[in-house]
Amino acid sequence: MTEDDATPVDELPPDLALALDDFVAHLRDERGASVHTVRAYTGDLTDLLHFCAARGVREPDGISLTHLRGWLGLQAREGRARSTVARRAASARAFTAWCLRRGLADVDPGDRLASPSVSRTLPVVLSVGDATALMDHAAVAADDGSPVAIRDRALVELLYATGIRVSELCALDLSDVNDERRTIRVLGKGRKERVVPFGGPAGRALDEWRAARAQLVSVGSGHALFLGARGGRVDPRAVRAAVHRLASGAGVSDLAPHGLRHSAATHVLEGGADLRTVQELLGHATLATTQRYTHVSVERLRATFALAHPRAVADEG
Repeated sequence: MTEDDATPVDELPPDLALALDDFVAHLRDERGASVHTVRAYTGDLTDLLHFCAARGVREPDGISLTHLRGWLGLQAREGRARSTVARRAASARAFTAWCLRRGLADVDPGDRLASPSVSRTLPVVLSVGDATALMDHAAVAADDGSPVAIRDRALVELLYATGIRVSELCALDLSDVNDERRTIRVLGKGRKERVVPFGGPAGRALDEWRAARAQLVSVGSGHALFLGARGGRVDPRAVRAAVHRLASGAGVSDLAPHGLRHSAATHVLEGGADLRTVQELLGHATLATTQRYTHVSVERLRATFALAHPRAVADEG
């Protein structure tokens, strides 16, 4: 019998069903994942576990790398988009890593599971949904307690929350964070200082990172907010690698830290902010730079036109 000829099952074996329920509860209650993310993970993993059960798997410890690759191969043969296959691979890796941490499996087969590359479009601007998926994936990836994974989650949260440049992020010191006001002090181009706000999710990610930071501290750490794996101040190359890795794992369009800056500016504009506010947020010297940098959606332009122009109303028949 081939992989594709395996007998389907109507109900999951009890141990697989319980593991799925517990993982979904973990995403929802412990990680605070969005409804969209929980729904996506649930659908992906239900499909995966049915695939495995049809091949004789009865508990999480029976899931192998062969099963995972066979399942992803089936997605590709069914014509699913590469971004969908990449997202499903991310779901599988998150689940198998969680099973290992919870003692439900002795090894993590997902650790060796590769994702298909997602074609890149320029300029990269994530949708709000994809940005949420990226942040949720970063949170799940940080579940293993690794200080680097916890740091990477804080990196992407802060980049997206503030729209700061990667060089500005790397230059941040611990004292630049104001927890009471929830702002960071940034030294931008031309050594111009500005204060940028951030929201609750970035604040929580920063709290977790600062609690884990001691695990990476070395004699060369100084007062740097973000540290590299060897304890020195993190460099832009490490940040870019982290963003690329998390974007791939989340199954969203590949992007660099600048793409998170671009996405943040676009989403703030589409949320109703004016160009001068975004100019201040990004630290641009002139408004012309902000106008070139941001992309206002066609839908928002049309809506503004319809409300503002005296001759925008269509003729009545």
